[in-house]
Amino acid sequence: MRKYWEKPATVGGMPPGVRVPPQFQVGGVNIAPATILAPMAGVTDTVFRQFIRQLGGCGLVMTEFTSADGLVRARESKVRRYLHFYEDEHPISAQLFGSNPQVLADAARRIEQLGFDLADLNLGCPANRVVKCNGGSGLLRDLPLIRRIFEAVRAAVRIPFTVKFRLGWNEREIVCVELARMAAACGLDAVALHARTREQGYGGEAQWPWIAQVKQAVKIPVIGNGDIRSPEDAVAMVAQTGCDAVMIGRTAASNPWIFRQIAQYTSTGSYQVPSEADRYRMIQTYFRMLVEQETPGALGKMKQFASWFTHGVRNGAILRRAIYESKCEQTVIEEVMKFFENRRLASELPI
Repeated sequence: MRKYWEKPATVGGMPPGVRVPPQFQVGGVNIAPATILAPMAGVTDTVFRQFIRQLGGCGLVMTEFTSADGLVRARESKVRRYLHFYEDEHPISAQLFGSNPQVLADAARRIEQLGFDLADLNLGCPANRVVKCNGGSGLLRDLPLIRRIFEAVRAAVRIPFTVKFRLGWNEREIVCVELARMAAACGLDAVALHARTREQGYGGEAQWPWIAQVKQAVKIPVIGNGDIRSPEDAVAMVAQTGCDAVMIGRTAASNPWIFRQIAQYTSTGSYQVPSEADRYRMIQTYFRMLVEQETPGALGKMKQFASWFTHGVRNGAILRRAIYESKCEQTVIEEVMKFFENRRLASELPI
């Protein structure tokens, strides 16, 4: 399957009759457009989700994955602080991980009580610390246990219940089609497939043909995930797999405009590429949001995001170094302003 990031396409010229769907339905929740911000540990906190919402074009946002055991044991005040979200984030899905059916069912009830629109089960995380606890993709070798989890959570909540999973443990143990059929039989409302094995981690190529096979196997909505790095890729995935929606993770961290670009591409066949001035405003806005909302570890977040957000900025290494060496949040913001002001004076960049 051709992916446009392998042979970059000219911006514009969407194939006739092919587009990312304007909306799709998951249970009783309408998601429009059919684009989803993937759950990412250390990334998709409330500030980043709000930031994506403000840029536009994203139909559904998801929380970082949350331990079901920790959620059930934690005090109510801690739960509300960790899983806090704002009204303008709706529709929003909370993702859980764990391996005990009853604990996951109890955690899903808390998710519903907190006002989330959907509950999602993580069967995709490849991290050793999660897999060792039989969570995430570690469960892919135990389909009977997954069935018990599906049944317990489905019986516990009325909100839509979905699952995100990988192809299987490795190339010799592909279970995605069987797993999708099981999910549909147990009453889940949608499935999302990251088309890599656990063994692949985040390397190699996502194997889109498996998304097509899952789509052919079930009648519930199928969400495709993996190797969407441009609006052209999103359209190509829909065209080649028939999936009902696309989910985007790592690309959103370096190009948070990706959802808006997909919406533009769907509507007009072309999309806007951000200028350096756009990147300046984006970095400044996100960093200020971290400070204003008193985000725990805001300085660390700024340093974490610096390498992503400066992608495509000429001489961005200079800004990254200044951010990494900063000792407080305000210094980071000042360094960002100084960097782009120097660029403006040097090249008359309109900011």
